[in-house]
Amino acid sequence: MRIFKNTRFSRFAKKEHIDDEELLKVVGKLEEGHFYADLGGDVYKMCIARSGEGKSGGYRVMVLFRSGERTFYVHGFVKSVTTNISKKELAQLKKLAKTLFAYTDTEIEMALKEGYFEEIKEKV
Repeated sequence: MRIFKNTRFSRFAKKEHIDDEELLKVVGKLEEGHFYADLGGDVYKMCIARSGEGKSGGYRVMVLFRSGERTFYVHGFVKSVTTNISKKELAQLKKLAKTLFAYTDTEIEMALKEGYFEEIKEKV
């Protein structure tokens, strides 16, 4: 399983103090079949608790996920500011998922090199 975050999501996570350990936990939950919402087309909405506030006052993250293959963190928002994504945004996320899951390993490496994604590595 390879796990990535795009630059937009990286900025969001840094601003909100969401570390890679927390993102790895979310992927673990997805691998176990535990998710907040399966939006179809390999797009999932997951909850991340805000430090000291619990999940209801936390974050929602949009994750493109295929078990045992790849995970892409592509969008995040504060639940109290934005309640959901639009139908148009969901359609765009599904299209993006289709594109990203079709990438070859070479295309992934090129995207990493060009700075479109950062890879999240598990600590050993």
